[in-house]
Amino acid sequence: MYALGMVSLRLCAGLAVRGSGLCVNTLRRFSGITASQIDEEVARLLELKAQLGGDEGKHQFTLKTAKGTRDFNPKQMAIREKVFNTIVGCFKRHGAETIDTPVFELKETLTGKYGEDSKLIYDLKDQGGELLSLRYDLTVPFARYLAMNKILNIKRYHIAKVYRRDNPAMTRGRYREFYQCDFDIAGQYDPMIPDAECLRIVYEILTELELGEFRIKVNDRRILDGMFAVCGVPGDKFRTICSTVDKLDKMSWADVRGEMVKEKGLSEEAADQIGQYVSMQGGMDLAERLLQDPKMSQSKQACAGLTDMKQLFSYLQLFQVTDKVVFDLSLARGLDYYTGVIYEAILTQNGPIPIPEAGEKGEECVSVGSVAGGGRYDGLVGMFDPKGRKVPCVGVSIGIERVFSILEQKAEASAEKVRTTEVQVMVASAQKNLLEERLKLTAELWDAGIKAEVMYKKNPKLLSQLQHCEDSGIPLVAILGEQELKDGVVKLRAVHSREEVDVPRAELVEEIRKRTSEV
Repeated sequence: MYALGMVSLRLCAGLAVRGSGLCVNTLRRFSGITASQIDEEVARLLELKAQLGGDEGKHQFTLKTAKGTRDFNPKQMAIREKVFNTIVGCFKRHGAETIDTPVFELKETLTGKYGEDSKLIYDLKDQGGELLSLRYDLTVPFARYLAMNKILNIKRYHIAKVYRRDNPAMTRGRYREFYQCDFDIAGQYDPMIPDAECLRIVYEILTELELGEFRIKVNDRRILDGMFAVCGVPGDKFRTICSTVDKLDKMSWADVRGEMVKEKGLSEEAADQIGQYVSMQGGMDLAERLLQDPKMSQSKQACAGLTDMKQLFSYLQLFQVTDKVVFDLSLARGLDYYTGVIYEAILTQNGPIPIPEAGEKGEECVSVGSVAGGGRYDGLVGMFDPKGRKVPCVGVSIGIERVFSILEQKAEASAEKVRTTEVQVMVASAQKNLLEERLKLTAELWDAGIKAEVMYKKNPKLLSQLQHCEDSGIPLVAILGEQELKDGVVKLRAVHSREEVDVPRAELVEEIRKRTSEV
């Protein structure tokens, strides 16, 4: 009887779960079944149903973007589009053409190119017999592209999304999915001329975007490697020590020194000698001083880098950007593929940037983050070329997401409206039953290349149409009425001044162009 009761219990409990409303008291008629057993069985079936899923009470989940990603509203996209246009305009002004590459690469293409940051690469599951990874930056795919297509000379820009399995800091523009804006010059040229142009491009973009005061730090990997050598760093530790020095913009010297000594096994004496050099900043004068330095002058690598640094500053003087550029021995940039000049642009607060004398740290500026970086990577293309043919390259990447974050904050703080559309004129009517005429005029404006809009109502109120223009920032309204149609004119209203003028229909397009070109 008990077994029969349990079978019936499960059947009835299942029906109860499905919403049949079967009374629990009915189940108690079966001998040996207690109320607690019924409750336990119903709970077990409910749990099983939740696991299997059902047609009601479906699994609830939180609607959110994945960690380290975000959506963008129309206002944010308007700001982004303006920034992209500024950057692309600068790239084109310097003669660049554009390319595109796949969002994922063969895993072996990306492996071993990013030093300690390689752990941040997103690996994908095996698909069709290929091990793939999402691209970490646009530089390595560019080098692969050059090697594949046997290209020896190109000046290119590339704007696309990249992916890093990093710990995101959304408020500071640090994401797992984000855009990079790269400009690169590939080819065999005389030293430092392309490098100087890349720095000029950073200068132009940051100035035009009006982000505030900025400083562009420059150094050279050959100078760093020479410094490490004369300070007693073993050759096999160059790259890992370089990655630690690269953290000086985020950590104090004491913490960096501790990591080098305690975690990476560097001697205290070598760490202290490195500390003396990485405290130095200056310009061409610092390069000249280091060429006479008893230790640095022993390294051929360092001397070659310092000689080129002097040449670079002479070109930067001609490009009129030396007021923003500083030779900083603490700049390391940990990516493995850099071979020569490296640079990084940071935004600063509290007025003009003091450029210190050679060997001095100068007045402390408060950094609010890197917004551009790059350098020379002469050996990367050769890593992909079957014959090892090298194509010298130098480039720069704009940290676009951090730029967006800053400009979004400025827009929020400002009372100025951000237009999210480019509509030049709203086609409106002051009377009923003029939908057909409004649609006809709108089509004429579209055919003429005018950005026009019409409300999707048969008989909208004129006040509603004017309010839409106010809210959207549309500068002009073309108003149709029965009298205007008889006279062959259109009443053109300036939204801001509220002035109205009758314009012959044949002259309307030209009048709109004239007025909107002045806006």
